[in-house]
Amino acid sequence: MAVRGVGLLTRLPLCVQRRSRVQLPILRLLSCPGTVAADPRREEQPSGSAETGSEDKTPKKRFSEGLYAVVEFCQKESVDSLQNGAHTPSMSTEAVIPFRSRYFNLKLKNPSNQTSQQSHIQCSNQLPPSSKKIFELLRCAESIDDQLNSLLKEFQLTEENTKLRYLTCSLVEDIAAAYFPDCTVRPFGSSVNTFGKLGCDLDMFLDLDEIGKLSAVKTAGNFLMEFQVKNIPSGRIATQKILSVIGECLDHFGPGCVGVQKILNARCPLVRFSHHASGFQCDLTTNNRIALKSSELLYIYGALDSRVRALVFTVRCWARAHSLTSSIPGAWITNFSLTMIVIFFLQRRSPPILPTLDSLKNLAGAEDKCIIEGNNCTFIRDLSRIKPSGNTETLELLLKEFFEYFGNFAFNKNSINIRQGKEQNKPDSSPLHIQNPFETSLNISKNVSQSQLQKFVDLARESAWILQQEGQDRPSPSSNQPWGLAALLLPSIANGMALARKKGKKPINETVKNLLESIKSNSAENSTNTHRKRTTSPQT
Repeated sequence: MAVRGVGLLTRLPLCVQRRSRVQLPILRLLSCPGTVAADPRREEQPSGSAETGSEDKTPKKRFSEGLYAVVEFCQKESVDSLQNGAHTPSMSTEAVIPFRSRYFNLKLKNPSNQTSQQSHIQCSNQLPPSSKKIFELLRCAESIDDQLNSLLKEFQLTEENTKLRYLTCSLVEDIAAAYFPDCTVRPFGSSVNTFGKLGCDLDMFLDLDEIGKLSAVKTAGNFLMEFQVKNIPSGRIATQKILSVIGECLDHFGPGCVGVQKILNARCPLVRFSHHASGFQCDLTTNNRIALKSSELLYIYGALDSRVRALVFTVRCWARAHSLTSSIPGAWITNFSLTMIVIFFLQRRSPPILPTLDSLKNLAGAEDKCIIEGNNCTFIRDLSRIKPSGNTETLELLLKEFFEYFGNFAFNKNSINIRQGKEQNKPDSSPLHIQNPFETSLNISKNVSQSQLQKFVDLARESAWILQQEGQDRPSPSSNQPWGLAALLLPSIANGMALARKKGKKPINETVKNLLESIKSNSAENSTNTHRKRTTSPQT
């Protein structure tokens, strides 16, 4: 929930005076795209590129562009006092629309007195690391486990970035409150489920249910007083009308809100826009409470075991490097689907690392019961009541087993189901079927094409083979040769597959599958021979 009055975003000049009479509490400086980037959406990466983060390009800022800082206050009255002292800027050539928000520009009263001395202030970067930095970190890591944990540390959302997301929600809340007092706008999805990476979109939920709860007050006497309201034929039409009005307000009155799109005919109507000050690409929805429960469920899974988030971030990074995922809607696998795939894999381990959704439902109490639109969204929310896993497998082993498991998974006949944690027969002919954990009749991967699924399988098999080979002959730390996870992120694998198909050679994935089977059989024979030796040694 966006907290009213406990934060603001202000733009500071790059050069500041040493002596300032303004005492600001808990100042967090952010290095955001801001006005430097006209469009926060990045250019699409070419197919097959190892895109892991932003490139090493630092935009040159003019003095007027400055930096952004999030300032936290302990009391709402402090923000009110600051707002009362602010004024609407006057423009000589353009007209302005007055709007009272928690976003400010901080300017020197007398620009002629400014100092040219730069202030030495540590800023928190809000963009993912560059590909060059990631490969250097992975190359210098001591183990594959260390590689996965380093990747997680570099890509995960910072505390400042999370606070900035809540603050951006407050801007939309302030606008919506003009029509719906006491409404709340809350982030959901990657912003709060602990699986979001720096630079991910900001999904917002406009919650109007609190208004109904506040108005449901018992009154004395024989009469019940109700508000006069507008009757709408259906809830979907009401959602479309509400989002249409909020979208217009964001477009006309929202500071820094640009590129507003009203996508009202989608299965889940939404308003999409870019927010310049934060650099976020934002999606606003309402009447989508199941998405909130999905975010909470993923948060619980991520908190149960430290290996979960590391593996999810790694698989997502691997998929992004090989263009298995894309920011453009299409036939690609989504990050949400990849997260479900990893959770399912961890449920299949022996012993399981993660519990099934049904087992979490069985542990739930009366306070956890939740039914949304006829869908049972009940699961235990108290982490202390969930028994930790006894599985002690390393991240290196899990990553290797993940690729091997899904490189040989029977996608043609089985579906993925985290509610029961086991393969089930596919209910339809979709190439990839992943059951929605709450709306169980839906397939969250229905958009995925057969060619994209086959690409995923091919890359999984070859990645498993690379890790198997490295386990036998790992490069020395002194060499500059990419190894472990760094080797998996190189685009040469996908390019080699495409080249082989063009030349009409035997598909590489078949060769790799045979190699994997050969390695398995050799490993089994070695294990058997070792066991026999140990058994016969005492007799000898």
